[in-house]
Amino acid sequence: MIRDLHVAKRTEDIGFYAGFVGASFMFGRCLTSTLWGIAADRIGRKPVVVFGILSVVIFNTLFGLSVTYWMAIATRFLLGALNGLLGPMKAYAIEVCRPEHEPLALSLVSTAWGIGLIIGPALGGYLALPAEKYPNIFSPDSLFGRFPYFLPCLCTSVFAAIVLISCIWMPETLHKHKVSDDGNQSVEALEAHLIDPKEEVGQSNSSNTKKSLFKNWPLMSSIIVYCVFSFHDMAYTEVFSLWAESDRKYGGLSLSSEDVGQTLAITGASLLVYQLFMYPSIIKVLGPIKSSQIAAVLCIPILFAYPYMTYLSGPGLSIVLNIASVIKNNLGVTIITGTFILQNNAVPQNQRGAANGLAMTGMSFFKAIAPAGAGIVFSWAQKRQHAFFFPGDQMVFFLLNIIELLGLVLTFRPFLAVPEQYERN
Repeated sequence: MIRDLHVAKRTEDIGFYAGFVGASFMFGRCLTSTLWGIAADRIGRKPVVVFGILSVVIFNTLFGLSVTYWMAIATRFLLGALNGLLGPMKAYAIEVCRPEHEPLALSLVSTAWGIGLIIGPALGGYLALPAEKYPNIFSPDSLFGRFPYFLPCLCTSVFAAIVLISCIWMPETLHKHKVSDDGNQSVEALEAHLIDPKEEVGQSNSSNTKKSLFKNWPLMSSIIVYCVFSFHDMAYTEVFSLWAESDRKYGGLSLSSEDVGQTLAITGASLLVYQLFMYPSIIKVLGPIKSSQIAAVLCIPILFAYPYMTYLSGPGLSIVLNIASVIKNNLGVTIITGTFILQNNAVPQNQRGAANGLAMTGMSFFKAIAPAGAGIVFSWAQKRQHAFFFPGDQMVFFLLNIIELLGLVLTFRPFLAVPEQYERN
């Protein structure tokens, strides 16, 4: 898409500009996630979720109709700013399940997110440029010919519209709403989620006081770990497609968008199978912390192996790439789900929306930096093919491993504090 918008003067610069389009969504979400989380604690989970899905229908469609680079950035930014969906959904998943089923519930949330990150690019790979790929079906003069990236966006928006309609049957899980006497939320009521609330004059019910989220170290330390691994996963997602499609003379695999889409589709299917049938048993035996630590350790040699896939070709390359992608993404989801469990068990129900919103704000900030940073580093790495220290794309995967190692270190004490029920892990 960046290539066809003609904003990049050289092929090596495409990754640079693509990174900022990816970052715009996360930057918008960073600015509003905490507010959406607080709103979910005040007015309920369902209204925030419904509005978030509606924003997907509108702004994802407009993104597919982008005719300039700045229109693409603007629509992605608004989509991120108006979509406060993920934080309230994590709180919702905890609240509709019994305690013994919480790991499965949160794993489904992270699986849905992971599958979206996989199936989305796969959908783009198959459906982008339909007039070129399927000339017997789509005319160059048709709407899909004039807007070659509209079809995958339209399919996503239609799916979101169906989900939006299904929300009619979605029950609300937050049954107690604290609002001011005139029925409106006050600024002080919203701020009470994030600062130390003081007991009001004449109020004797001490259960209404809330512990400051910023002073809740089990929550804050798990958010830090979450942000680091989210930064890594977003950078990896950005790099993977760019690397796989880039020319072999730059250290890539020279794959077509269809080939990359097929790999991502297989990986997405594996995520669902893994989270439904394997992850609950793993978390029951190892707990969220040890499982995350083991997953982080296993990711490191896999990432080191990626640059050496350029020595393969044909079916051998396809098999090895699919296996590596499946293992890497399943390990990544294991880590993220573990942090979800720690975050939601570190706060009471009436602070879950705000806590998840705060986590989303931090995560979105790091994920806003990740695509832009990954795109810049990727473009820089392609220009140093004959360097002595990790030439070409080897440098990209080396830096990804540095981030993975940092996240692994942060999962140990004294960096990570955990809720009492996980102390034994």
